[in-house]
Amino acid sequence: MYFDHLHTICRSSFISLGLWIVLIYLLSLDVCSISVLHNDFKINGCSDTEKESVCGSDGEEIWHADFIQQMGVNTLPDFADALRFPGFYESSIAAQEACKQNLAVCIKAYKSPPEEMDPPETSIYPKNDVQLGVENSLVCHVTGFFPPPVNISWTKNNVVVTEGESLSRYRPRNDGTFHIFSSVDIVPEERDIYSCTVNHRALQGQAQTKIWETTAVSPRLGPAVFCGAGFTLALLGAATGIFFFIKTFSECN
Repeated sequence: MYFDHLHTICRSSFISLGLWIVLIYLLSLDVCSISVLHNDFKINGCSDTEKESVCGSDGEEIWHADFIQQMGVNTLPDFADALRFPGFYESSIAAQEACKQNLAVCIKAYKSPPEEMDPPETSIYPKNDVQLGVENSLVCHVTGFFPPPVNISWTKNNVVVTEGESLSRYRPRNDGTFHIFSSVDIVPEERDIYSCTVNHRALQGQAQTKIWETTAVSPRLGPAVFCGAGFTLALLGAATGIFFFIKTFSECN
């Protein structure tokens, strides 16, 4: 897959003038100067079967082209200011044509050299604190690989999981590699064993597998144990106090 990776550095300086504050007959002018540095990127990729066009800032995707639905997709979170990208999808189509031409030139000039590849690194962890019998999610983070795609699969107690899975888009990193998140919904029970298996061309058939085992205190048992122990200690304390009170009273008389 051929990638045209363009990085641009954007500086924005904005000065707030005319901020007047009246406090106890005191008038002052506050002048504030702030300089912000952002690292913006745009990636266009193509192969005989795949297309990719992504824009982002500071390592986070903000827009990508969906060539199947033939539209651009804003991937900013709901709380972010709404941004529009007029003409981005149309320009991504034109970029794909240029990408294919560049790919053909590179193949001819370099006589189909071996594709550069970086193997992934995989980690697995629960989304929330684990409690037995309480709904949770397991996250499999796959990072540092090039090029996409990777294949991610889950098992529970050596049985392949086919429900409750979700997969993020490929997200670029500053070093030109990619990362992706896969998650699966779980209700952990004692002695459950989950695994996340990752396959990528750079692994040369040696798949990466990470194991996660359920280790938690049941929410039904934990509070009962602690409450019972506390109540027992309280009774012992009360009994000890009564004993010394009676002994002292008898000696005084």
